[in-house]
Amino acid sequence: MIRLEAVSKRYGSKLLFEGVDWLVNPQDRIGLVGPNGSGKTTLLKILAGMEPPDEGAVVVAKGISRGYLPQEGLVLAGRTVFEECLSVFEDVRRMGRELESLSRRMAELDPAGDEYREAAERFARLEAEYRQRDGYALEARVGTVLSGLGFARRDWNRRTEEFSGGWQARIALAKLLLARPNLLLLDEPTNHLDLEARNWLEDYLSSYPHAFVLVSHDRYFLDVTVNRIVEIWNRRLHFYAGNYSRYLEARRERIEQLEAAARQQQERIKQLETFINRFRYTASRARQVQSRIKELERIQRIEIPPEEPPIRLRFPQPRPSGRIVAEARNLGKRYGDHVVFRGVDFTIERGDRIALIGPNGAGKSTLIRMLAGLEPPSEGELRLGHNVEPDYFAQDQYRELDPQVRLLDDLSALAPRSTQTELRTLLGCFLFSEDDVFKPIGVLSGGERNRYALARLLLRPSNFLLLDEPTNHLDLRAKDVLLEALQQYEGTLVFVSHDRYFIDRLATRIFEVGGGRIETYPGNYEAYLWHKQQSQEPAAERGAERATGAGAAGEQASREEIPETVRPKRINPIRLRQMRERFEELEEEIARLEAEIAETEQALSVFVSAERARELNRRWQAQKSRLEEALAEWERLGQAVEQAEGADVY
Repeated sequence: MIRLEAVSKRYGSKLLFEGVDWLVNPQDRIGLVGPNGSGKTTLLKILAGMEPPDEGAVVVAKGISRGYLPQEGLVLAGRTVFEECLSVFEDVRRMGRELESLSRRMAELDPAGDEYREAAERFARLEAEYRQRDGYALEARVGTVLSGLGFARRDWNRRTEEFSGGWQARIALAKLLLARPNLLLLDEPTNHLDLEARNWLEDYLSSYPHAFVLVSHDRYFLDVTVNRIVEIWNRRLHFYAGNYSRYLEARRERIEQLEAAARQQQERIKQLETFINRFRYTASRARQVQSRIKELERIQRIEIPPEEPPIRLRFPQPRPSGRIVAEARNLGKRYGDHVVFRGVDFTIERGDRIALIGPNGAGKSTLIRMLAGLEPPSEGELRLGHNVEPDYFAQDQYRELDPQVRLLDDLSALAPRSTQTELRTLLGCFLFSEDDVFKPIGVLSGGERNRYALARLLLRPSNFLLLDEPTNHLDLRAKDVLLEALQQYEGTLVFVSHDRYFIDRLATRIFEVGGGRIETYPGNYEAYLWHKQQSQEPAAERGAERATGAGAAGEQASREEIPETVRPKRINPIRLRQMRERFEELEEEIARLEAEIAETEQALSVFVSAERARELNRRWQAQKSRLEEALAEWERLGQAVEQAEGADVY
């Protein structure tokens, strides 16, 4: 379909790749990977015909259409969202208008005349092609794609210029998907998509009728969409069958083999050089020396570029907070007539790692801002616990930074005990290398400043981190650094991310935000999906569960309806001692239950199988139920002991 022949490309003195041979076949599903700056975007542009190679040729089969989605820089204006998407089908719509014109004309012509016959033949041919190109379903196709990418129906008739850059990128993606080019070229298509839109795009690409090549820093997305990986490494292309996970395994094996071959080659070179140096001036060995010199000249040296060293960052651990980090009771938030959520109850405990998920606009960022104290509740109560120190990372965190200060100077002031090498290593993780570390913050782009703000956060974390889309603008390496640091972090974390892999590896609980409610689920995203699937069981089973739940709720309600015992004026000291002993027993039991729940949640964060998830979920429910009972009894006893200690004792 498209073939690259000995293609080379350089920018200034930097050679990106050379001697590239690559054949893209119909139905190929390719993930293009490589280090930052290796030339992935440039190679996509060469495939798209937007940039010529310096050397070599690009051969495109006749009739092949190509569509390219850049990372940024798209600006659409002048039409509504729906009209902009329909413009992809302008030639088909033109056929539709001609069909209408022919239909009106035939209504006015004599059916027995030649003009009518010619118009009817034209109408029949045109209508067959119109039907074959799905002309009668254009609006339905547009609606399906717009809905899948997260556009509410009320937004379809809004002007494109009213949308932010991220939403404009979605419109451009929608147009490409509707156009269905023979080769779809996508540069970071998931950058501006929430989880629901990513899931939809995964399904769409799985049934895409033609070839596509995509660049993405989302491991899960690569795993489920591509069946072949092309890596730019050492200025060459290397091809791997399978998805991204299989590529990582195959690449490791290949590098091990390459390193072994390089060692053997170096041994042979050393043997040849030793022989040549030893017998260079011995006349009887002249022929053998010349033979080895020629062999040495023929050897093509195996070049292994240095691997980026592994980076291990660890948060300076914050001082511990109380067991309850945040508690919401009947919490509500509205903006004018728009209700974000209402009647919400939840508790965040020390050590929780909570992922907020839900469609864009559901209220995830609002909830994080409320936890950070930046948004007041409209109703109800949101209370932080003892010694809780929240620290908030916003999507536009860069606005809080001093634009005049250089990156390295700013970090040095923030962490005076860290060495320059340590700080430069940290900056390198977040794509600031060489002279970049001396740039003033003000000259960085918005994405670069957000990356820097995240690196800055790693140096002095609080005990309650609130991160709103921290993985935006990070490549796979930087995501791994952040993920490992957060996994070792001993504080409490609430975060928003649209990266499935990041959520699965990090979250111990899921808060689903949407429809004015917040539903909580134990475990990671995989466990959350399993819980959602379980909720769709047959009506009879659901009814039985509701009956059981109602019975338990009834018991709880009946217990709550029992009137409080009137405080006695005098109390038996033996009874008081028993109450104190029971109070201490409950404190020990509560600490034990909290530790057991933490272990169960940690196990739930790694999805093994449905059976294992069911078992862990039953255990978690039982532990939580017992903990709630123990806490309720502990609180009642505490109040009773306080009252008794203030009463007369006989």
